[in-house]
Amino acid sequence: MKTQHVDGFAYRWLGIGDLNAFFGLMLDNVTNLVFLAQILILVFQFPADIVYTKMFPGTAFGVLVGDLIYTWMAFRLARRTQNPNVTAMPLGLDSPSTIGIAFAVIGPAFIAAKSGGLTPDAAGIAAWKVGMATMVIIGIVKFILSFFGHIVEKLIPEAGLLGSLAGVGIALLGLLPLEHVFGTPIAGLAALGIIIYALVAKIRLPFGLPSVFLSVVAGSIVYYVLVALGFVHAPVITPKLALALPLPTLEFIGGFKEALVYLPIAIPFALLTVIGGINVTASARLAGDSYRTQSVLLAEAVATLAAGLTGGVAQSTPYIGHPAYKAMGGRAAYTLATGLFIGLGGILGFIGLLAQVLPQAALAPILIFVGLDIVEQSYHATPKRHATAVTMAILPAMPYLAKIKMLALVAQVQILFGALTKASPETAAKLKPTLDFFGPAFQDSWFTIVALANGFIITAMIWGAFTAKLIDRQFLRAAAYLVAGAVLSLFGLMHSIKIDGDMYLPWNVTLNPAGPTPYTIAAAYLTLAVIVIIFSFSQGAKKAVEEFRQS
Repeated sequence: MKTQHVDGFAYRWLGIGDLNAFFGLMLDNVTNLVFLAQILILVFQFPADIVYTKMFPGTAFGVLVGDLIYTWMAFRLARRTQNPNVTAMPLGLDSPSTIGIAFAVIGPAFIAAKSGGLTPDAAGIAAWKVGMATMVIIGIVKFILSFFGHIVEKLIPEAGLLGSLAGVGIALLGLLPLEHVFGTPIAGLAALGIIIYALVAKIRLPFGLPSVFLSVVAGSIVYYVLVALGFVHAPVITPKLALALPLPTLEFIGGFKEALVYLPIAIPFALLTVIGGINVTASARLAGDSYRTQSVLLAEAVATLAAGLTGGVAQSTPYIGHPAYKAMGGRAAYTLATGLFIGLGGILGFIGLLAQVLPQAALAPILIFVGLDIVEQSYHATPKRHATAVTMAILPAMPYLAKIKMLALVAQVQILFGALTKASPETAAKLKPTLDFFGPAFQDSWFTIVALANGFIITAMIWGAFTAKLIDRQFLRAAAYLVAGAVLSLFGLMHSIKIDGDMYLPWNVTLNPAGPTPYTIAAAYLTLAVIVIIFSFSQGAKKAVEEFRQS
């Protein structure tokens, strides 16, 4: 046990429990980096060199900065409280926003740049700049909100905030990684089973082995045994360790204008990590470590800005599991070791090598657990009567998942339609049954899904808050959220009718021949707001208010 002696006080900052805590926190960060790379490279065909040599170093540097600050804060708290068992706040890459921004910001920006005539490499650089600019914006927003966190928390009910995060947990952290688990089911289910056994059912593993570490190792071993037996195709590994320093750069300025388009996605992620920071600080306080909320929030803002200004594209946040790391026996060494491992891994390139070596089937269960944990907390941390409001907030994530999976299909159909105009009558006749399927009915459904999907996090907050206020018989406040939804919908901050989710002035946007328009969506929210206000004067509403007060 390592101790630091100051004025006769000994802080036990290093112990055997730091090993378990290190593996858990380190692998969580590695998993996020791996999936960031695999989403961009495999899904969007992003140039790998740009991911590994430009995005990874700055992103990892943000983790290093944040973990070093939290390590220092643990030493400072230990001295201030004379507590030798202080556990550092765990910090790492935020899973929902890392995956969400990859799918909803960087990937679409890359496709848009290629559609504009840029080569894949040039489009990759353009999208990287958009990702950097998004991080800088998020960092600035988090820095400002760190001084007003409690006000923000009171403005939006927990059902809206946590429910929107739960939607990300189900759609992006649950269902998408599950596809990788069943892509190689023997390895994937073995890894997922260990996670559920140890982290969900909370059963101690033999010899006290760290669950996340064992899950990844077991899944990887099974995977490579299957590769050796010829049941699984061998992965393509291109070992490349190269020094890539996360140097400060103003490259993000080149993507700032485009990044403004994605504010409806970026700002809610910033808001959620601020609220999460408030919640995890309260959780740490209950576990015996009384960190100052504003210090915790400022540290994560600085870490995010450090990432964005050095090429990073994913934000850092304090993790939910401080009491779990404390129960493992973690002190301050585990955050120090995690920061150094991730930071040096991004600089030296071995994180990029891990991204190629570690199979998706072995890593996906970690994200699935994070998703499950987020959903569970979303229901437990809100009043029981708001359970349906949380579920309402989850719903908008489902159309977004459908949009992700259908976007490539619809693009191919558009190509098919284009080819039909040049085809011979015989070919056109053969293609007609297929094209009829993608006729007006399909297009109407597709554009409706697009409108539901775009800005889904803000939509989730509005739906969850509206439902929660109705449940609490606060009719005027419920109507106010609907009015806010109408205004946001009118300008495309939510329910954008553009495929890329861009914001707009409603009188300048080209309306789709099928599907809703900004005016009809805004009118729908306003109509419901008027109905709620009218109903609030009814005897049934007044009786409901009285019964709620008495309950």
